[in-house]
Parts: sequence; C-alpha cells; structure tokens
Amino acid sequence: MDERILIVEDEPKLAQVVGEYLNQLGLQTHWLDNGTQVIPWVREHQPNLMILDLMLPGRDGLDIFRELRTFSNIPVIMATARIDEIDRLIGLELGADDYVCKPYSPRELTVRVKNLLRRMTRPLHEQASDSGIQINAECMEASFNGQKLDLTPVEFRLLEYLFNHPARVYSRAQLMDRLYDDHRIVTDRAIDSHVKNLRRKLQSIEPECDVIKSIYGVGYKLEF
Repeated sequence: MDERILIVEDEPKLAQVVGEYLNQLGLQTHWLDNGTQVIPWVREHQPNLMILDLMLPGRDGLDIFRELRTFSNIPVIMATARIDEIDRLIGLELGADDYVCKPYSPRELTVRVKNLLRRMTRPLHEQASDSGIQINAECMEASFNGQKLDLTPVEFRLLEYLFNHPARVYSRAQLMDRLYDDHRIVTDRAIDSHVKNLRRKLQSIEPECDVIKSIYGVGYKLEF
C-alpha cells in the first residue's frame, strides 16, 4: 500500500503507537504536533487520509478542518479528548468522515483507517454491487436488488446524495440544502419523513435492509 497517512497529534507516545500500527499495514505515516504546520504540509504533500486531533497547540483542529475543506476532500478522522456532544456534532456537521474520543484503541483506529481507504479507492459500481443499489442519475431512476424503486424526486435525490458519499454523516440541515432546489422552508421533520419513506421502500424489497443509518442527534448516513 502506498497511501500516506498524516497523524496530527500533540501526544508523542500516542502518535508513535498509532504510527506503528499503521506502518504494520504497509502504510506510510507522517507526524505533526502543531496546528500551524498542518495546512502547509497538506498542500505540499497531499496525504491520502488525516487523523486530526482537535486540541492542538498553535491552531485549533476544527479551524484547520474548515480551511482544509476549502481545497481538499481527503478523508479525516477527528480525534479528541473533548466529550461534550456539541464538539462531536460540530465535527460531523462540518463533514468529518469519522470521529473517535480519547482514550481510544489504536487497533480500532487502524480498522477505521482501513475502511475509509477502501471506500475511497473502490469505484462506485463496486460499492453498488455490495449494497444492491443502482443509481441512474440521467433518468432519475434507482433500483435495489434488481427491482426498480418507485421514488419521488426528493427521495431519489436523497438516496443519490447519500449513495455518492457513503459512510459520511450528514445533518438534517445539510440534507435540506441538497434536496430542495427552491430553498423552501421546511422542518427537520420533513427530512425524517423522507428517510422513513425511503427505508420503507427499500424494505419492501428486502425486509432486513438497514443501509440508511440514523446517527443520534446528528443526522443520517448510508452504510453498505
């Protein structure tokens, strides 16, 4: 594996352990311990994934992430000792790909890294094969396990958007911005209703289908 992982962590022992676990997978790693170093390094070296601590000297991790997303979509796993729910919600609503709270297991973090890298390198048609979902954007048609889904335009856009960004968590507000082109005012309940209807239609074909996950207090994601 040629992927390079950037570890942004101000605890040297933790960074060393995480690096060793990732090196055992054949992954290259680089460690930074100061927030001011991150953006210049990423622009120059373009890593494949970042593990980003939120409490850093020099510059706050969330501030780093906001700037990162203005020019790069590399997967980011946020790591922090902050346990308040608001920090978790802010991280996910900004578009973080995953989130772990300290103290965490380096082995578990390694699994999360592997899963994100696999998702990023696998073509969407292979992912579709695993999920049973097929999307035809030009015709605005979708099928599940070979059977056509009878979706409303909003339901189709919801499924398409989640499908094209698998495993990423989106808040209800973010989904509303994507689903309604006319920027109409709708409540969070509207998104919940669309998700409920979409789940029902998927489960009418496969009763055990559970690909649309609810993330309590945040929103939804599609997980194959």
